[in-house]
Amino acid sequence: LGAMTSDQLVSLTNAQLRGLGTGQLAALSTEDLNTLTTAQFQALSTAQVAAITATQLTNLESADLAALGTAQIGSLSTVQLAAIGSEDIVGLSTDVMAALSSAQLSSLSTQQLNALADTQWAALTTQQVRALTTGQIASLGSDDINALSTDQFPALSTSQVAALTSSQAATLETADLAALTSNQIAALSTAAIAAFDSADLAALTAAQAAALTTAQLRAIDAADLVGLSTEAMNSLSIQQIAA
Repeated sequence: LGAMTSDQLVSLTNAQLRGLGTGQLAALSTEDLNTLTTAQFQALSTAQVAAITATQLTNLESADLAALGTAQIGSLSTVQLAAIGSEDIVGLSTDVMAALSSAQLSSLSTQQLNALADTQWAALTTQQVRALTTGQIASLGSDDINALSTDQFPALSTSQVAALTSSQAATLETADLAALTSNQIAALSTAAIAAFDSADLAALTAAQAAALTTAQLRAIDAADLVGLSTEAMNSLSIQQIAA
């Protein structure tokens, strides 16, 4: 195959391409692999895609990567996924994003995650969101955190919520804050709680306010406490008020 010209590679039919062994495909140079059209890439079997090397994936043209379907991307190992550049991963369709396994999603790097578009974040299922590691959560930019929907936020585990940084908490949209469960509110670090201003505190429901720990309440600036609604204030226990 290495002796074939670009014109010859492009002229291969889908049936001929699918007849190539995985070893033959893996032996192609990146230049030869990039000769294939997007239609030819779509014709590759999952076994063939799984045989593509990390080096080939790193140098794969963005259009070719974007042409791969959900089953093809699903066949990639975490090592292969890690080889995809952040400038290319943004080209994955929302259908492909929604089909990534938990293992694949949890293997994505900080650079890859922060390159994702809002539509890609929105495409993730709640199960996928829960698959993100605490390290991944803490590494997300504020734009990415806020790209999560009010349906996705309640799906975060308490460990994931505890991993939110003060910078992330400070820019959290009030609708997302209001979507957190009482258990999630109680899991927020004191540093994250301290980053809330009066407008953020005004978004807390009575149930959320009642879930605040004494340590969290002590971390809130006194000037910001005025943001709590009357209902939220009335929900506080004697121990919380004494804090």
